[in-house]
Amino acid sequence: METVERLITAEEFLAREDRMSPREELIDGRIVRSQPDLPHQTVAGRIHLALGNWMNEAPGRGMVWLPIDIVVDDRNVLVPDLAWVAEEKVPPPATRLLPVSPDLVVEVRSPSTWHRDIGVKRDLYARHGVRELWLVDGMAASVIVCRLGSGGVGILDELGPGEALQSPLLPGFSLELEALFAERGA
Repeated sequence: METVERLITAEEFLAREDRMSPREELIDGRIVRSQPDLPHQTVAGRIHLALGNWMNEAPGRGMVWLPIDIVVDDRNVLVPDLAWVAEEKVPPPATRLLPVSPDLVVEVRSPSTWHRDIGVKRDLYARHGVRELWLVDGMAASVIVCRLGSGGVGILDELGPGEALQSPLLPGFSLELEALFAERGA
């Protein structure tokens, strides 16, 4: 006898009392779990710190979050490693989930999630208004920058040693990849 997997909605997913947020996402109605390791968390923390410092240098530079729920549609609740929104889209402080598509999403490579990050999640981000996606690969010490749009993935840049992570969305922001992937655990 064949068992049929029951798909759930975003509303059902978010209402679960046993949910292990931020280690669970809903992708195409299926619950997906991840377990970030220390190198993953180190790299994500460095990017968060750099973006936070850049935001605090001048007013009007939006807001960045570590993992936060983003309901992209009725069957998908994504939890990127980092999400940044422009100032005009910053939600009220007590908001539990991000009610708008972020302008920038960062996904840091984990062996168990990378195939989703560069596949289905990248496509969902593009379809739902995310303007830029950074796919950060600590194993290769590189970052793939995807400029996204409703037509799918646009410009792709792969940055490596000797280069800096920058974006037209973040005027004046720069993070040297040597600093991002420094030997202290990355």
